[in-house]
This record gives sequence, structure tokens and C-alpha cells, in this order.
Amino acid sequence: MDVKERAASKRGSGLGADAKDALARDLPSNAHCRDALIFGLALYGANPERTAFVTHRNAIASLFWSLVDDRKAHPIESLPATRLARLPTFAISLPERLRVIPPKPAHKCDRIMEVRAAFLACGSLAAGSHGYHLEFVAAAPALAERLAWMLRSIGRAPKQTVRKHRTVIYFKDFEAIADVLTLIGAFGALLHLEDIRALRETKNRIHRLVNTEAANLQRAAAAAAQQSQTIAYIANAYGLGQLSPPLREIAELRLAHPGESLAEIGNRCSPPIGKPTVSSRLTALTRLAAKLRSGRAQGSKPGKSRNPR
Repeated sequence: MDVKERAASKRGSGLGADAKDALARDLPSNAHCRDALIFGLALYGANPERTAFVTHRNAIASLFWSLVDDRKAHPIESLPATRLARLPTFAISLPERLRVIPPKPAHKCDRIMEVRAAFLACGSLAAGSHGYHLEFVAAAPALAERLAWMLRSIGRAPKQTVRKHRTVIYFKDFEAIADVLTLIGAFGALLHLEDIRALRETKNRIHRLVNTEAANLQRAAAAAAQQSQTIAYIANAYGLGQLSPPLREIAELRLAHPGESLAEIGNRCSPPIGKPTVSSRLTALTRLAAKLRSGRAQGSKPGKSRNPR
């Protein structure tokens, strides 16, 4: 893995965390959007008992706490790290009003806020070597169905799968991921994603060009070797001295410079000729070799080629 690949992989692995921290600092201006955001955080980020909001990111905990009405009664608590989850864990007890499952928002902006909350609470974003991936791991099938409905209602239908008994809502198409990130306001993550894609596309184009050039060189080398073998056969079976001056010149130049291209061979001619003319004369030599091999010329040697190019 080269330096650029490592840098791209590093940026891709931190996309989700950076996007969440940026979104956590972006507080909606409208009161109903803030209400939809805190209800969404409580909905997708609550513990199984629905008594506390739990997160591994301090910025998200601070966002939730800033949206709580009675902050003194619901402080941020730091929980000890477990053996499986060694990340820091923060918990905030849920006010009574947030312990119930709210109805689906009627307004599109509120549905967008709920999708943003779902991303903050149970979402992840990555741009690994296998492609781009945006997913939401819901704690319950009902929440997964609700989130899928939310995403469809804002214009993007996700795919679903089950992983470790949990329903996963996900996107793998770059354009779909870009649309969702734009809708929820994760513009910084979108710019990073575009940067990674541009780097990968540039690298892929370079690889294609290099591979094409290598294939062309291999074909040219194989053709030159075949031409040299043909001319060597003519020299032994017929004699280069029997060829017309233009064909003899091309034959001698090809034998003397087996690694050069047709254009380079043409430049060595006197006077210089173009690549098509060199190719035409080599084709004439190939036809002559074919006649010699087939035995059509037995009993008499072929005459000089007339009107060579």
C-alpha cells in the first residue's frame, strides 16, 4: 500500500467519527427541528430499558444534554469501559417525555432531523478498500422499519440485512450516500468522501493507462520479434539481395533495430517514411515469406516486388 492509499484509508476510516462530531456541533435553529432531533436521539440511542441515552462520543452526549429541558436533573455520566467496548461511554437519563415512542413526523424537515439523529446514535460511514458504506444498526426491527420509512420518505430507499440478530439499514451506492449526507447536513463528510473518490478515480485512470501502455509495448515487441523472424527466414530461403531496394532497406533496418517501433524505423529510412508505409512494406515481406513457405515459388525465385511503397 503506497502513501496515498494509506492516507485515503485513514481518511475513510475516520469519516464517520468526524461527521458525527461536526453534526453534533450543528444545532437546528427551529424549535420543532430541535424537538425532532432529541426525540430521534432518544429513540435510536436509548438503552434497552429506555431509561437513558447512551453514546461513545462526548460531542453527541453534549448535544443531547444541551437539548434537555432540565439539565441539572439529567447530567452527563461517564460509565466504566467494558471488556468488549473499550471506548469511553456517556449516559444521560431520559426525561419521561422522551421514554415514549413518538409518532412519525409529519414535516419533511423533522423527518430529516430524525435521520440525522439515527446517524448520530446508531450510524456509521466508511470508505474502505471495498467501496463506500453508510449504515444504521437499529436496536429493534420496529425501529429499523421506521428508519427505512423515514429514508424512503426523504427520497432514498435503503437496503436491509440482518447481522447478529440486528436489522441493518445500509447504502453502498456513492450517489445515494452523498444525497443522504447532504440532506442531514454532513457537508464536511461529503467533501471528504468526494476527495477520496477523486483520488481513487485518478489512481484507477493511471493504472488503466499504464496497463494499456504495457499491453501496447508487449504487442509491439511480439510483432517486432515476428517480423525479425520472418525477415531472417527470407534471408536464408531467398536472400535479401533479391528484394527491391525499399523492401531490402526495411528488412535490414528491422534486423539491425529489433526493439524499435515502426515510426522509429521509418525515421531511419532514406528519405524518412511514415509508420503506415513501414507497415505496408513489412506486410509485403510477410506475404513473400508465406509464399516461400507454401512452396509456390519452387523451381523459380520470386521476382523483385513491383512498385514498392
